[in-house]
Amino acid sequence: MLRSILRAAAAATSRHQPYNRNPSPILSFTSNYSAKTTKSAVKKAPKKGKSKGDGKANDDPSASAASDDLDAALFDDKSRARRLAAEENDHSLDVGPNGRPLFTSASSLSQLTRKDAGTYFKFNMEGLNEALPEGLPLGMVKEFEDSMRSALLVRQNFLDLRDNFRRVVDPSLLSPAGSNIRKQIVLDGPVNSGKSIALAMLVHWARDEGWLVFYVPSGRRWTHGGFFYKNAETGLWDTPVQAEDVLRDFLKYNETRLRQLPCQLSDPIPLGEGVGVRMKKGADSMMMPEGSTLYDLIDTGIKHTHAAVGVVVRLRKELSLVKDIPVLFAIDQYNNWFTFSEFEEPVTVRSTRPIHARELAMVKAFRSMMHDDMMVGAFSHSTAVGKLRQDLPDVPLGARVNFPRYNLDEAASVFHYYLRQRLIRREAFSEDAWKKVYYLSNGNGAEMRWLVPLMR
Repeated sequence: MLRSILRAAAAATSRHQPYNRNPSPILSFTSNYSAKTTKSAVKKAPKKGKSKGDGKANDDPSASAASDDLDAALFDDKSRARRLAAEENDHSLDVGPNGRPLFTSASSLSQLTRKDAGTYFKFNMEGLNEALPEGLPLGMVKEFEDSMRSALLVRQNFLDLRDNFRRVVDPSLLSPAGSNIRKQIVLDGPVNSGKSIALAMLVHWARDEGWLVFYVPSGRRWTHGGFFYKNAETGLWDTPVQAEDVLRDFLKYNETRLRQLPCQLSDPIPLGEGVGVRMKKGADSMMMPEGSTLYDLIDTGIKHTHAAVGVVVRLRKELSLVKDIPVLFAIDQYNNWFTFSEFEEPVTVRSTRPIHARELAMVKAFRSMMHDDMMVGAFSHSTAVGKLRQDLPDVPLGARVNFPRYNLDEAASVFHYYLRQRLIRREAFSEDAWKKVYYLSNGNGAEMRWLVPLMR
């Protein structure tokens, strides 16, 4: 069976030409903008029909086979979608390992208990996009697309993460024996272990609970792309393009609550360069009017590009002073804040110095976990920033928590779910077959999902 999978995978690979992804960012010294990667020149495929040389028809059997495979794949997807729609209300198919229910009956992430671990939770896409307007993790989107259903596995690791912060807010809740309550957590683990999905689900749950959540779905965006310059007053590098995006994203879900929270700091907000414009003449700071709310503060940063970075830095301080409601900072791709950014500083006419993420004003304001606020960061090894040392600066000892890939029990639920969603042919499904795929992929969720259609 394993040999059949590998043969099928090799055949699929040979049908598709590899895409060369080898762009290298190049700094423009004159404009201080991060350069856009240039598109590779792509040769157009020859048109079918007669060639100019001999006038004979071009009958390429490999091209014809590829076209047939594409047509078959499209047909299979459409057919599968029709079958799943027809089976939507057939609950006799919703059977997981050992005959247990495949889907949980819980209507919200708050209602999930340990008994629901190993089952699937169904999301309403409209509600999910409303709860996470900053964007969904790529792994979550890919899972929904391939399975043709907006559902995710309830993992014990997520329940432990959720309950940890639940106990931080309500210490009266009993903790399991031997467990430690942490206000700051860094999710670490191998690639495709589900860290970003767990973080997004935590944000969804916290917002359902009425918390104020500062969610950054892509920490890498803070260190790559856009205009940057060195602020002479602070000695740090300002990135006003990212600052404006951060402020707009934070307003998408929290606008109503932010209108009710007053600003508690009265210090002037430093001004800098705007996007494509120099500093204002005769003004290096601005004051917020008395009685301003956090919404007014953020709106100022959006309308006045000179103040965007200063407002983001001030917002971090203001959020730490909010005591009426729980505040959670959730940063995905957190590891990008511990390595070099895309930006470079000219040193001589022919040399540059890479700028570290800690030298960026926004990153410096948000990166540290050496405080009393609730904060969780997730490493994203798919961004390939290199291996980081165990004891990270600005991170408390013991904050890093290993988030593993699927174990055997979780994999059993995953394969039964893919069987339910017709990613696996029923005649090819067996315990021996799915265990071979599990061990072949080493519990990697993305690889498992890619391999299951090849089961024979």
